[in-house]
Amino acid sequence: MGAAAGAAAAAIVQAIKASGVLVRVEPDEFSRILTRVKDPLIVMAEGGLFGTTYKYLIGYKGLAFYTKSSAPLTLPPNTELVKAGSIWVPG
Repeated sequence: MGAAAGAAAAAIVQAIKASGVLVRVEPDEFSRILTRVKDPLIVMAEGGLFGTTYKYLIGYKGLAFYTKSSAPLTLPPNTELVKAGSIWVPG
């Protein structure tokens, strides 16, 4: 299962590179998107200089959605979570 999750996360990253489509949303909108996904695969990373920030990435209907939050998001119980060392988003 770990290898499949890693491959799926890599596929999301490659899709973003190939299409350049990354939609930045607020955490509450990200949570609403999660309710629409049957078996969500989420890439998550923790980071920050002056406090912890949580970054999340999910693919949905051909787009990649990204959010950043100062508190961890509540994820559905059927979520497959891939913890990444970092998530870099073009600014």
